[in-house]
Amino acid sequence: MSLISSEQRDSATELLKALLRINTSNPPGNVAPAMELLRERFEGKGISSTLVGETPEQVNLVARIEAPPENRKHRPLILSCHLDVVPADESQWTHPPFSAHDDGTCIWGRGAIDMKGFAAMAAVTFETLTAKKESLNRDVIFVAVCDEEAGTKFGSKWLVENRPDLLGNDPEYVINEVGGFTVHRKGRRFYPVQVAEKGVAWLRLTVKGTPGHSSLPGQNNAAATLARAVQAIDEARLPWHPGREAARFIEGFAAPEGAIAQKVASLFLNPQLGPTLLKLLVTDKSRRASLEAVLRNTANPTRLSAGEAINVIPGEASADIDGRLAPGQTAEDLIRELQAVLDEVPRCDYTLEVLETSPPVSFPSNTPLFEAIEASLESADPGSHVVPSIIQGFTDSKNYATLGATCYGFYPLKMPEDLDFASLFHGHNERIPIEGFHWGIEVLTTMLTGFLTEDN
Repeated sequence: MSLISSEQRDSATELLKALLRINTSNPPGNVAPAMELLRERFEGKGISSTLVGETPEQVNLVARIEAPPENRKHRPLILSCHLDVVPADESQWTHPPFSAHDDGTCIWGRGAIDMKGFAAMAAVTFETLTAKKESLNRDVIFVAVCDEEAGTKFGSKWLVENRPDLLGNDPEYVINEVGGFTVHRKGRRFYPVQVAEKGVAWLRLTVKGTPGHSSLPGQNNAAATLARAVQAIDEARLPWHPGREAARFIEGFAAPEGAIAQKVASLFLNPQLGPTLLKLLVTDKSRRASLEAVLRNTANPTRLSAGEAINVIPGEASADIDGRLAPGQTAEDLIRELQAVLDEVPRCDYTLEVLETSPPVSFPSNTPLFEAIEASLESADPGSHVVPSIIQGFTDSKNYATLGATCYGFYPLKMPEDLDFASLFHGHNERIPIEGFHWGIEVLTTMLTGFLTEDN
């Protein structure tokens, strides 16, 4: 028996479209109209919510269902989403990115996948749970934040540091992005559920040179040196750091194929053999890059700066580097690895400084909530396989973890084989399959209804 009516599915679809039509690109990150839309929706259903934040534009919404004191056996559970999105180049889209175009199969728009789709899904689930509040075994908190795409400073980080009371002070669980979507592989269906994410180390590389007149050849040009340094970093393959998080992820996809596939997968984790085997055996470049990214630290130069005048050789040039840290690694570890690369660049007088860093986070997969998530997916899609996963990027979970919460990326979404979830993240023509979106609402609501009303 379905817990979600056709009216609720239609309501969720219309909410998603309304959210997609609001341009919340970050920068500048003005999410206030989208937050107000949610606030008014909740108010119309008798649910009170709070809007708080650093500025009127960079604001966050929090709503709470309080379980009866006599039933409250556990710490709160949070449903978290972010409403800011990355910018979209309209010239590259089939349908305008803020039109919420509905072609009957998919709804198109920036944020459809990342992650206004989950905002609408979680909002309907949250509304459904309010009708069951007398049976809940813990408080349930709905959180919509800003600024996730620009580092979380004004969003989840601000809430954790300034208003942890709104988050229950010590929530037990957070359900967030990225996971729960279908991955088709060799005729099988997998559902990765995020239990770990890499850390961040944003660095600045600065190289020194000799300033002079640009009409003279053979100068000690900082811009030219920086170009060589950036190329060296781009071409480098940093050492392997295969942790248990990567092992669970890689071996989870291999397990259904049998013992030989599992043995080969375990060899990918070998620091000596892994890099070569991965290149030989994984021919799909996108998949190979994804696997490689969870097995080592990465460093990508993203912004360059040198000089102010075209006729002056600069004495200094810099590159900002987006570094991502494997579990167990620190910014200092990444700097040491980059120093080994840069020390081989001829005549490179350089410094590396840390602009911002946050550690990798990892959560156990043997909890009652993970077991409920796994059971819900296997029930909704019989024959599928649930895999604890690690992602290359960061989410708001890194901040919730500081409150002691166990965070899972669980955004259930049934994807057709010809539509790749990962490629839609930050990509052109982002869109969400309507049928898969409705399936996800049912899965999320059914799972939480059981989990929150049973004696877990």
